[in-house]
Amino acid sequence: MTFNPDADVSDNKVQRRSGGRTAAIAGGGVVGLGAVVVLLISAFTGVDLSGLLGGGTDTSQSQQQGSGSSEGSVQSCNTGTDANNSVDCRVAAVSLVLNDYWAKHVKGYVEPGQVNVDGSTPTPCGTASNDVGPFYCPSDQTVYIDPTFFQLLHQQFGAEAGDLAQVYVVAHEYGHHIQNITGTMSKYPNNGTGPTSNGVRTELQADCYAGAFIADMASQKDKNGVAYMKAPTDAQIKDALNAAAAVGDDHIQQQSAGYTNPESWTHGSSKQRDYWFANGYKNGLGQCDTFSVATP
Repeated sequence: MTFNPDADVSDNKVQRRSGGRTAAIAGGGVVGLGAVVVLLISAFTGVDLSGLLGGGTDTSQSQQQGSGSSEGSVQSCNTGTDANNSVDCRVAAVSLVLNDYWAKHVKGYVEPGQVNVDGSTPTPCGTASNDVGPFYCPSDQTVYIDPTFFQLLHQQFGAEAGDLAQVYVVAHEYGHHIQNITGTMSKYPNNGTGPTSNGVRTELQADCYAGAFIADMASQKDKNGVAYMKAPTDAQIKDALNAAAAVGDDHIQQQSAGYTNPESWTHGSSKQRDYWFANGYKNGLGQCDTFSVATP
């Protein structure tokens, strides 16, 4: 269990949106773990889709095809017990904790939107679905997550994808929101691929931010003074590190194509991702400047 059972998480503003399948794939400046799926498509088909993985703030829209979507709140997500029992609620509830955390560290913090996707839904950055995975869209400052992605993370990439690994994924996407509203994305626009590219540095910084948040998450309290979450166990941290490593570019390429090509990396190697998550967890936000080092 990650949440304290009696914590009040009813104030979460996460929406659940469902709709028909569409043909578009996420683009338009999308950043996040969802792009690993694009890498798999590239590996299996031989078609270069790296242009869809920009880390900048391009607001162009992918052409949408398919039916509209319906929207509502995440149901039965009121307590920590609900969050412990439901992935959908857990993903929604952690948004409260993340917003409290970042409000203390970023002056004038503006909360992002968050949508739990059921099936698929159109966004300014393309289609959000399990096929694409979690991502942050700078255009509307919203995090899109299909909770069933965690099954994919477990089945396809070998990660256990337990409670804390799921928290890591959400925290990573919120890290991209911080980069957007603080100007990091505009200061370091997408400059191609490779282990020292701005895109990789952007992703590694989001990993570091996630680690720093997880180290501090147990200190955030609900409106009744009850801590939302419990301090992570060593086993949970190991699982979160495993999840970070599982979506390393080299691991994905090796699994899908049988070889690695560092110059095509967009998110960083398993070693890089493991290192920067652990760096944030151990040393805090002050050690998350991935842009000032020669080799991140």
